[in-house]
Amino acid sequence: MSGVLARSFSLICKERGCFHAFWNTQIREGHWQTSFLTLRASLPMRAEPKKKKKADPKREQAVKDRLKKRLKKLEKIPPELIPIEDFLIPTKFMNETRVRADSNLSFEESERRALLMKEWSRYKKQQHDAEMKMINSVLEAQQEALKELRLESEKLYQEAIKRDQDLIPLEKEGPSHTPPITGYQAPEGKYNDITKVYTQ
Repeated sequence: MSGVLARSFSLICKERGCFHAFWNTQIREGHWQTSFLTLRASLPMRAEPKKKKKADPKREQAVKDRLKKRLKKLEKIPPELIPIEDFLIPTKFMNETRVRADSNLSFEESERRALLMKEWSRYKKQQHDAEMKMINSVLEAQQEALKELRLESEKLYQEAIKRDQDLIPLEKEGPSHTPPITGYQAPEGKYNDITKVYTQ
């Protein structure tokens, strides 16, 4: 077919004075090469779409029933509780023979400790009373200052009693023993993770 088309095109080209070099090119007739002188035809399509299998309702119902039975069996199994290791006492500490001996204090030592505790309680009470007296005096002075400010200017008084919203998220850094090193990256310590993983 391609040879017939080539000969017919060459005859037409000779009559009309086409370029001879153009038509002397080799015509490719391989199935992996194409030429504009050959006719292109697609292979016949002999395949058909796959037919859908008809679903069997009895089979689907049986699968659903099996799944329901498995779920019921799983529901009957009680869940495995994860033990709280903080509440478990190690066996080495449950030895009843380990009993701490009571220290026998003399009468003078026990009296000295009792008097010391009483003296300490009196000191802490005096410290507490002094702190409360100082706080009360500061609050009284504040109220008197607010009263005087209100007599001077109502606007300044309203500004003074406003709540400071930036006061609550307070962050402070105390002094350190040594000055901080700029650009210091703290090394990550090595540790063995012995945390037990429980799967339900």
